[in-house]
Amino acid sequence: MIRIVIFIFLIIALDFYALQSFRSVIKNPFVTYGYLIISTIIFSNLVYQVITFDRSSVNNQGFYLAFALFVLVYVPKLVLLIFVFGEDIYRTFEAFYNYFISKPDNSSRLFSSRRKFIGQLALGLASIPFLSILYGITKGKYNFKVLRYSLFFDDLPEAFEGYQITQISDIHSGSFDNKEKIEYAVNLVNEQESDVIMFTGDLVNSKSKEMQPWKSTFSKLKAVDGIFSVLGNHDYGDYTRWSTEKDKADNFQELLDIQKEMGFDLLRNESRFIQKENDRLAIIGVENWGKDFKQKGDLDLATSNVNPTDFKILLSHDPSHWQYEVVKHPVHYQLTLSGHTHGMQFGIEIPGVLRWSPIKWRYKYWAGIYKKAGQFINVNRGFGFLAFPGRVGIWPEISVITLKKGISNT
Repeated sequence: MIRIVIFIFLIIALDFYALQSFRSVIKNPFVTYGYLIISTIIFSNLVYQVITFDRSSVNNQGFYLAFALFVLVYVPKLVLLIFVFGEDIYRTFEAFYNYFISKPDNSSRLFSSRRKFIGQLALGLASIPFLSILYGITKGKYNFKVLRYSLFFDDLPEAFEGYQITQISDIHSGSFDNKEKIEYAVNLVNEQESDVIMFTGDLVNSKSKEMQPWKSTFSKLKAVDGIFSVLGNHDYGDYTRWSTEKDKADNFQELLDIQKEMGFDLLRNESRFIQKENDRLAIIGVENWGKDFKQKGDLDLATSNVNPTDFKILLSHDPSHWQYEVVKHPVHYQLTLSGHTHGMQFGIEIPGVLRWSPIKWRYKYWAGIYKKAGQFINVNRGFGFLAFPGRVGIWPEISVITLKKGISNT
């Protein structure tokens, strides 16, 4: 309860400062009242959706919409807060200064003019996150990008020179609302004509039935050497309310059955081999292992049939597994494929120049290719989205990785 009270207090303070900036530029009282009414409705709706949120339901689009509108309206207000609060601090120091000297007669007029200029500047800058978030909600969540990587390994078997992997992750089918866009993305995956497709977990948000409307679409995924998959933390049904443990177990079994029906070869702490001529790749899949989440992954069990000299590709949903266990493991895993972070669905990426997201404060390895101790990991930014129905600057990703024989300078 205390957290809710503090949150409401902060929102009121944010609205107060944003209103000051708004009123310094727009003098029409009807516009001001409209601003207050819209803000009140959006915030009240979010509170209502949170209070009435049904964890047992697979349809929480009302909550997603309320959260999206809240982010759309209130994130830009933070920009207004920074400017207006900064102006108030300046005024405070100015008042102390003027206490000791004669105040100019036109100080009030100068302050009003300055306040208006600050308000105009703040509103102009606030429009940037507003428009970015609006795009992220309407278009960005389905702005699929194919990201290509060539990775070099000195121990890659000769027969697998140029072998191509397509990785997708974090489908989160319970969030989808546009069948045409999803069909486009599935076709885009197939158009890569990779040798193998690998899915690194989180098929659903909470319940297996979320995938039923999309099962026929994802059944169209095809690759010569098949489709391999693992489970993510959301696939176990831990984030919803169940009447009985049997219901939860039945839901989990249905999710396993769906993967099989779609042609996914689900690896649960086990391995498979892809053979070409006299060479082979070991495909290893572990159940979810996260530093702060369920830890069912068992590397030793998963590699029980794998030779130390085999070239290994590990599917592990959470990149913290790579950081805390895989890199330090006595067995050498040449390539690990993960997801989980979504890149927080928010950030700034300029290829070759800048890659930033607040998620970096939670996960050291959060998007793209990393190398440590002679081992690579690709952290896929995710196919779908969760909670916030949008993506801003961090677009849904289809990773295409080509294996090359040689020494990398990465």
